[in-house]
Amino acid sequence: MGINRDSRHKRRATSGRMPIHQKKRKFEMGRQPSMTKLGQARVRPVRCRGGNYKYRALRVDTGNFSWGSETIAKKCKILDVVYNATNNELVRTKTIVKNAIVQVDANPFRLYYLGKYDVELNPKKKEESDKERAAKKTSGHVKAKLKAAQKNRVIDPRVADQFKGGRVLASISSRPGQCGRADGYILEGKELEFYQRKMDKKRG
Repeated sequence: MGINRDSRHKRRATSGRMPIHQKKRKFEMGRQPSMTKLGQARVRPVRCRGGNYKYRALRVDTGNFSWGSETIAKKCKILDVVYNATNNELVRTKTIVKNAIVQVDANPFRLYYLGKYDVELNPKKKEESDKERAAKKTSGHVKAKLKAAQKNRVIDPRVADQFKGGRVLASISSRPGQCGRADGYILEGKELEFYQRKMDKKRG
């Protein structure tokens, strides 16, 4: 049969059947979904119409994730797929698609936050970072700069709470089956609250 993206096979708005006046065309061709899984990176190039290329990610385990309120992005390891509004089966099979909710390693963001504000977000690592701070010499200028940064510091308490476990929730915003990448952003505010509520409901 072949997968295609035409609309001739569909019915009219009035539910009447459409007469099929031409056969399938190459430019209407579709392909099987990539069903990108969580695992060591495996990306396949696919030649498309006009000699263009798509990059079909079959497996992926890292991505660039941005932290909106801090306006930074870090390369993080994807640890788990935890929620998908489309289908629970995609969570069970660890399938990564656009808008899938995943858990990513919080360490790159924790280190950034420690460097910028001199604030340790993970209480388990506090002793370790205190020792490092004591061993490192810091000039008065840098101390004043950190103090000024701390005054304007704002962090979502729900996001801060996730750092205790070393994992943060993020949403995939790229299309792994088209561009071969699993990039996204950290969930914050109302959006984070919404997804946490959904996941609690699912567990309950």
